[in-house]
Amino acid sequence: MDKQHGFSFLELILVIIIISLLFSFAIDRFLILKVEAERTAMAQIIGALRSAMGIQVAKKISSGKVHELADMTGSNPMDWLSEKPDNYIGIKDEPDPADILSYQWYFDSYNNWLVYRVGNVKYFSSQVKGATRARFRINLDYTDNNENGEFDQNIDEIHGLTLKSVEPYSWLVEPINIYDYASNNKAVN
Repeated sequence: MDKQHGFSFLELILVIIIISLLFSFAIDRFLILKVEAERTAMAQIIGALRSAMGIQVAKKISSGKVHELADMTGSNPMDWLSEKPDNYIGIKDEPDPADILSYQWYFDSYNNWLVYRVGNVKYFSSQVKGATRARFRINLDYTDNNENGEFDQNIDEIHGLTLKSVEPYSWLVEPINIYDYASNNKAVN
């Protein structure tokens, strides 16, 4: 009697199921990493813009022109970078956000907003209606001495500038810890 070699149909089905499960797990991890990459890239650009803004504020303070900071409210912070990001497409005058490709930055000159069009829309939450995006604006940081809610040149004290989101937003995927992907070796040198 000859013994048959190879896989049985049941073994083949089990192997296919195991490979499918591993593949679905890998796809899920890949998607999380993709979202994390976008979140990190956006945060890095915001950080670079805040650093550039800090340099502009320091220049005004050191030259005794603190009062000129008020004129910088609503300006385009990308103008302060020596090198603009590759995905910055420039100044637009009140564009339809749906016409802007995902993963792009632009400055809306009508509203004085720096806008980022989010690519991974299922993992981003914002109150903005329409195309998924985050909007930022340069604001004056000052003490409202007369408490009228507006900056008054000779009354209120200027502290600097801030780059803040126009409305709250959040990424729906938690930041990834690199140790989640490292080996089980706990010793890190």
